[in-house]
Amino acid sequence: MEFCPECGSMMMPDEDGILTCNSCGHSDANTNTADYEGISIGEHESEDTVKMLGEDVDLGPGVTEICPKCGHDKATYELKQTRSADEAPTRFFTCKKCKHKWREYD
Repeated sequence: MEFCPECGSMMMPDEDGILTCNSCGHSDANTNTADYEGISIGEHESEDTVKMLGEDVDLGPGVTEICPKCGHDKATYELKQTRSADEAPTRFFTCKKCKHKWREYD
């Protein structure tokens, strides 16, 4: 990946294979663009390595915590700083069985 020496934007090959800045128009005919052939903007890795939104995936470490809804004793948790920095973070739990979510403060 090459960046424009004038404005710092990413340079892309034009139809002639010359790297050109889309922002300021600077071009560099001396750069080899063979590495960029066949690459399109927004190209992704295969779906095998990407987690799709909506999948039922356990995120966060597991803990022994009683769910207030179903009574199951396994949950995952995450910490988030919901108040000022000098206060303790809030713990958000998710029941592994029924997916109920609740929070706990210190």
